[in-house]
Amino acid sequence: MSKKPVEKKDPGTTGHEWDGIQEFNNPLPRWWVWVFYLTIVWGLWYSIAYPAWPLIKGATAGYLGFSTRAEVAEDIERFKGMNAELETQLASADLTALEQGSDLHNYAIQSGRATFATWCSQCHGSGAAGNVGYPNLLDNDWLWGGSVEDIQLTVAHGIRSDEDEDTRYSEMPAFGDDYLSDEEIAQVVAYAMSLSPVTKDAADMSLVEAGAVVYEDNCSSCHMEDGTGDRAQGAPNLTDAIWLYGDDKATITDIVATGPYGVMPAWKGKLTDAQVNAVSAYIHQLGGGE
Repeated sequence: MSKKPVEKKDPGTTGHEWDGIQEFNNPLPRWWVWVFYLTIVWGLWYSIAYPAWPLIKGATAGYLGFSTRAEVAEDIERFKGMNAELETQLASADLTALEQGSDLHNYAIQSGRATFATWCSQCHGSGAAGNVGYPNLLDNDWLWGGSVEDIQLTVAHGIRSDEDEDTRYSEMPAFGDDYLSDEEIAQVVAYAMSLSPVTKDAADMSLVEAGAVVYEDNCSSCHMEDGTGDRAQGAPNLTDAIWLYGDDKATITDIVATGPYGVMPAWKGKLTDAQVNAVSAYIHQLGGGE
């Protein structure tokens, strides 16, 4: 005698209905429910064991005492200990005598790269190619000299820094403040533009001759009679293809009239002697150092 098949009944529904479609209330698998409960328990334990709950001045420390900051601090101190001897040597090193490929030279370049990225790239760019008003450190155009000693001096004491009495200092007058008339400024701008291969074609040649006289009387003491500049004064070369603030007529006119006054911080005291030497060595080997 065959058994009558058991008719399988549908489970109950959730009570929701959408356009005549109802949703079965199928229970979750027991293993899934227990895993869910375990994750809740694990989450509660984790929030107690590790820093988690935000407070007014921080977060709960956690009974395990774990701290990622402490781990990072330990790693920093460990690496400082490993590099302590090289740091000491670098702080007093003669940068002109660093032997290429030596441990000290390699350490200086790597340390200098990190220092540059942290403290210098905001102005000079991540690749050191500069920005408007901030020199390109990859070329051979150096306002204050591109030897490693000159670079180290500039980094250490800055340019026009009020914080350092040994800072490099020079100041271009604002010739628009009762020094030169608008006509004379236009004339000297035309002459300056005629000196550079970049701006020569845009120069007003009808004003160049008169501008040469204005230049000789007011500008040649710093930029030299031939316009090649004077690094001892930080006076730029006007005969090359590099214009720090821009090479259009309006910008050059504004520079002559108002006088730029760029400031670079003195990093001595803010950085260690080893860091100053390291970033100087790094900048020098980028390609533009002399």
